[in-house]
Amino acid sequence: MAVIKSALELALERTKDLQIDEAVQKANDAKLEGRKAAGRFLEAPDSVDFKAIFNTIDAAHRQTFLGAAFEVFLAQIQLPTTGSVETEKLEMLRKGLLTLCGLSSKFTSEREAKLAQQQVRSLFQQIMQFLGQYGQEMQRVEQAIRNQWAPKLREKERLLAAQLGQSVHIDPMSDPEFADFYRKNIDAMRKNYASALEEAKAQLSQLCGFEGR
Repeated sequence: MAVIKSALELALERTKDLQIDEAVQKANDAKLEGRKAAGRFLEAPDSVDFKAIFNTIDAAHRQTFLGAAFEVFLAQIQLPTTGSVETEKLEMLRKGLLTLCGLSSKFTSEREAKLAQQQVRSLFQQIMQFLGQYGQEMQRVEQAIRNQWAPKLREKERLLAAQLGQSVHIDPMSDPEFADFYRKNIDAMRKNYASALEEAKAQLSQLCGFEGR
């Protein structure tokens, strides 16, 4: 004969499920608040007081709030698409990351927090130098590719000119063979730099106790 659970047992089970759902919802709310706060900070840094918002979040979910904001900032650290580095934007991100790191529950004392912030500051400076180096290296590699391909391109121009009976200039990027060679080399270099950048960003998260989020 099947065991019939009492109404009290059923009620307790439903309450347990409800508590779990509430905890998940609070965690999701904290994560959303973190992302929203980070977004506002990126638009106007002086308009956001992370510590004040942090104090309004349920203590059990404050680290979730900080981690979500931290992720937004890390996502903004990317390899430059042009030769120049957005120094002003990076300085703003550095300020935001340091603030969030100082509030992390990973640290049991102000001394620990300040030490971590010092390490973050040093690593972030290395990241900025790395991004600048990437821009310079990209220009160097692009020029090296063009120089390497120049003899073959000139030969193609000569043959085409002989057929047409007039001088011909070929834009390298309009030549499928060159474009493929260029893309493969640039993509390989960018992939290497992107991998190194992701490792540095993971180190930032680890220093502040937000890894694995």
